[in-house]
Amino acid sequence: MAARNIVKSVARSVAPALSRATPRVGGAFAPLATSMLKTNSSFSKIQARGIKSLNFGGSEETVYERSDVPLPKLQEFFKNDTLAVLGYGPQGRGQSLNMKDNGLNVVIGVRKDGRSWKKAIEDGWVPGKTLFSIEEAADKGTYIMNLLSDAAQRDLWAQIKPYVTAGKTLYFSHGFAITYKDLTQVVPPSGVDVILCAPKGLFVNGKGLNSSIAIFQDASGAAKEKAINLGVGIGSGYLYETTFQKEVYSDLFGERGVLMGAIAGLFRAQYQVLRENGHTPSEAFNETVEEATQSLIPLIGENGMDWMYANCSVTAQRGALDWQPKFYEASMPVFRELYASVVDGSEAKRALDKNSMSDYRESLEVELKEIRDEEIWRAGKTVRALRPENAGK
Repeated sequence: MAARNIVKSVARSVAPALSRATPRVGGAFAPLATSMLKTNSSFSKIQARGIKSLNFGGSEETVYERSDVPLPKLQEFFKNDTLAVLGYGPQGRGQSLNMKDNGLNVVIGVRKDGRSWKKAIEDGWVPGKTLFSIEEAADKGTYIMNLLSDAAQRDLWAQIKPYVTAGKTLYFSHGFAITYKDLTQVVPPSGVDVILCAPKGLFVNGKGLNSSIAIFQDASGAAKEKAINLGVGIGSGYLYETTFQKEVYSDLFGERGVLMGAIAGLFRAQYQVLRENGHTPSEAFNETVEEATQSLIPLIGENGMDWMYANCSVTAQRGALDWQPKFYEASMPVFRELYASVVDGSEAKRALDKNSMSDYRESLEVELKEIRDEEIWRAGKTVRALRPENAGK
């Protein structure tokens, strides 16, 4: 999920005193920060490693870990700063509460008396003290953290830009606005650092999450140091480097591909073929969605694909190994077409155009209702209710 229409859910606090969790629903990952959990007494134990070079499949990459920025160092780094978070959606809410828990000086900027304003008050932000209009917060911030939606970043840039003055830092959690500047008109002035930290996962019980960092403009000579410190401040366990362009390309590509679009299409296709051949809805759903999401995918995530092949029956093993190349060949043209549409801006333009429609929420609900009413997902509702953890609910 960046502050975006399709968001990668952001994690909650890495403060030594508190652990928070955000459920992942990321761009449709649309979680809201949830309740405080147990006291995290293991913070110092978790911070076991620092900056290092790691081998990722034969390529060396530098990884920055939060042990390099212990809490006193983090607070010292930002002691004279005001971190102005613009927007209070999943990204704005999670990141601001993390930084607040870490003892940093944070203010929120949202539309007065709107839904986000009211939610911020519920979370303890105080109007006139830590809660302001977008313009007031941007004026106060030495760091302007633009966590508005992609469309709002475009629509409100003219209001924000006057406050992006020399010596300040402009921060994003998505490379969208900068990369697609021809569509958004977001062009930062010279004399400001422009940095990115994009959370890529889920923060639970002090584990931290992985985030990517990028530098678009380094006016101060310290932009990378700022990005690393902010990455830790918002809840990251470790950070890896990218560019604004690569962040948004991989993000849009992944969301439309394996993370949601492709897998949803595969689910539908397999389920339909099973139903066409006389299999019951329960059997088709279990063999398509339930076994994949509840059993196999978690094991693949934990152990890798080779482990999965090695730990299933020979019948399943041979079938999967023999058919995998066919699915690879069939899907490659679609993935190449998708990536090209991300690079040429088609996907960005469509997202902005759709989000700008006055009836977008209503038309989206029509689309979601159609999905909700498909037999596969109606069958799934019944199957989920039969899971042991849901018994008696």
